[in-house]
Amino acid sequence: MTNQAMEFLDTPDDRFENLKDYPFEPHFQAVDASGMRMHYVDEGPRDAAPILMLHGEPSWSYLYRSMIPVGVAAGRRVIAPDLIGFGKSSKPTAKSDYTYQRHCDWVLGLIEALDLREITLVCQDWGSLIGLRLAAEREERFAAVVVGNGGLPTGNEGLGGLNGLPNTLAFLAWRTFARFAPTLPISRILQFGTQRTLDSEELRAYEAPFPDERYKAGARAFPLLVPASPRNPAVSRNRKAWEVLERWEKPFLTAFSDGDPITRGMDRVLQRRIPGARGLPHTTLFGGHFLQEDSGPELAKLAVEVGANRTEALRPNTPPV
Repeated sequence: MTNQAMEFLDTPDDRFENLKDYPFEPHFQAVDASGMRMHYVDEGPRDAAPILMLHGEPSWSYLYRSMIPVGVAAGRRVIAPDLIGFGKSSKPTAKSDYTYQRHCDWVLGLIEALDLREITLVCQDWGSLIGLRLAAEREERFAAVVVGNGGLPTGNEGLGGLNGLPNTLAFLAWRTFARFAPTLPISRILQFGTQRTLDSEELRAYEAPFPDERYKAGARAFPLLVPASPRNPAVSRNRKAWEVLERWEKPFLTAFSDGDPITRGMDRVLQRRIPGARGLPHTTLFGGHFLQEDSGPELAKLAVEVGANRTEALRPNTPPV
């Protein structure tokens, strides 16, 4: 299939049949007139304040399968998209077709098409790079943020936008592997970043979007797009986004895991720089890089509690209204 100069693939539907703990009805939003589209889970009351869950690499909305029911049970609308190149979404086959800005535009297109407002953002990994940028650029649509194992790099904090040698080395090793490995073992990557042992059905679900290497261009492209130097084209807009975040007064909660070598310490940076983080019960959860697999329900409960309707209750030393 061709989107003018952009060729893409859609994963056959039968790859997603009978996935463990993933009973959600599929929804699709057209990205353009070519037929390329973004898949998303949309559960709970349509008129409820939404929780938007953005995954990273190389996962998809399956990562949030234990969290979606928690949000719905609390009366919230939960939306979990598959980024373009992942999950049930269309997958351009050329790495050069993936850019940071295009990923932001694609997700923003979904937000605007669904007219989401009063959003509680839950983001991790690349979900944070996209989500935090959009929260800053479309601040009027967002009510609260929960970040786990993520950040918003600006090219001047070292590789990966993080401080410290361990972070730099871990990110550099991952970037090199994603670029040069003959095959990209998706399920093994998920298991490596998860503390608990994923069973065979869970591993199958993470492999499902990628029948062969042609479908993995997006996963290979992501590490190269991280603004790791001032020359990266995303640096300017990320720095402008930080200007907004540094005066952000809405709830901003960090819930990092205790076992992620890549983002270790970034939670303290976010807490220090963002006013909305002050006074909130920041939490360290059990888990690896993919903390949704290790502590998903706990992370979901935090997202529910930090939402707009619970803001005052979460802030200690604040008298009830």
